[in-house]
Amino acid sequence: MKTKKGFVLRNVCSENIIVAEGKENIDFTKIISMNETAAYLWKNVEGKDFDPDTLKNLLMKEYEVEETTADADAKTIAKQWIEAGIAE
Repeated sequence: MKTKKGFVLRNVCSENIIVAEGKENIDFTKIISMNETAAYLWKNVEGKDFDPDTLKNLLMKEYEVEETTADADAKTIAKQWIEAGIAE
């Protein structure tokens, strides 16, 4: 999978927000806010090919988390990003 082209992470008023750039990505029906951990993952995979294992390894590298927890969290966030239309 890959982060969808035209979506970038911005910090707005201390909130990590995914912003659509370009006319083809403009959709004001929802705002995508990311917590610190999701933003960390996004920054590390933006524009690169990745899969849930990549996210799991990043979580384990940055945080003190067990592999089973990191695996479940990585799969959840990958699914959420696809459903939100910011990854494909």
